[in-house]
Amino acid sequence: MKAPNEIIKQAEKDIQKQFEITDEIRDYNQEKVLQAFIDNKVAPEHFYTVSGYGHDDLGREVLDKVFAQVFKAEKALVRIHFASGTHTLACALFGNLKHGDKLISVVGTPYDTMQEVIGTMGDEETRRSSLIGNGVLYEEIPLINNSEVDYDGIEKTIDDKTTMVLIQRSKGYSTRKSLTIEDIEKICKIVKSKNPDCICFVDNCYGEFVDKKEPLEVGADLMAGSLIKNAGGGIVEAGGYIAGKELYVERSAIRLTAPGIGSEGGAMFNQHRLMFQGLFMAPSVVADAVKGVILASKIFDEIGYDSYPKYYEKRTDIIQNITFGKPELLEKFCRTIQSLSPVNGYVTPIPEYIPGYEDKVIMAGGTFIEGSTIELSADGPMREPYVAYMQGGLNYSHVKIALRRFLEQIIK
Repeated sequence: MKAPNEIIKQAEKDIQKQFEITDEIRDYNQEKVLQAFIDNKVAPEHFYTVSGYGHDDLGREVLDKVFAQVFKAEKALVRIHFASGTHTLACALFGNLKHGDKLISVVGTPYDTMQEVIGTMGDEETRRSSLIGNGVLYEEIPLINNSEVDYDGIEKTIDDKTTMVLIQRSKGYSTRKSLTIEDIEKICKIVKSKNPDCICFVDNCYGEFVDKKEPLEVGADLMAGSLIKNAGGGIVEAGGYIAGKELYVERSAIRLTAPGIGSEGGAMFNQHRLMFQGLFMAPSVVADAVKGVILASKIFDEIGYDSYPKYYEKRTDIIQNITFGKPELLEKFCRTIQSLSPVNGYVTPIPEYIPGYEDKVIMAGGTFIEGSTIELSADGPMREPYVAYMQGGLNYSHVKIALRRFLEQIIK
């Protein structure tokens, strides 16, 4: 077998076309973001914040408008107060669903932490506080062969009693395909043909700026994501965003704060500049992350590991599945990523139970922002077929270094 450097050099030659496509998407999205800043007259005074109740915060108001323009939304809610992506999604769900309403997941079972929000998993107290525990009806449309969207099943299932459909764009800890923008558009068209009033809600985590269009441009009513993933550009310290139709976003805001406050309150703790700057950087950071996972896909295919998506396939998120088949290889890969992290590179990750997950999980992520997955990280549940989920990379060079070092360990 070739030496690691030779494998990488050849891989880079073979994926130039994919890199050119990624650069074109980056440039399109960067101009879109820049125009939103210009149109909304972003200025230094928008980096300052207010205290206490957070009333009359001009910077927060303009930040919401910039996000809304970028994502083609009537309204956006961009807040440091969202504890995680799961919390952001939960506010959108609880804000728009009440007792007796019906939620349908149209792409099978959501990832583990969302199952606790919905109420299909978790202890007694967790279930009591979940959507189901609060009287929301729930149904799932299974995937075909555990991988493909069942469009016929969606058409047969959606009716006038369906209040909302949950469309999870990225795969989570599964081996199904992540949804392309075209997939999301097809789902939304089917749902609206059966029930025009049904809310099409997209979990957009890991998907922002990977394509030229976002879910709201193809029929979704509401979407949400985390700011320590794509949309934060690797520098936002915490938070999330919800964007879409004004009514649905404001309902979500009421869940985050309280009735009567909604989106009008909440001090932002001097985070405005980072949130503006993170969004501005996001298209370029995401493009480097996408290039990194394309390289990983090509390399692992070359050395005989099942890896998905394939390097030549259309990208819709920043995640790369690598099936190792053995727990030892999964652990070795994650430990290599950790050892080449700029933060906590000396730490050795071990599989452990963490809240929201049924199996032990090994997580590698020596990141500047805790839990940030736009930064280079890798993790996976300790269950067959022992798949590593690699994502992120603030710059392409870092990803390439990590892949070369892993190759040096397994190629003798």
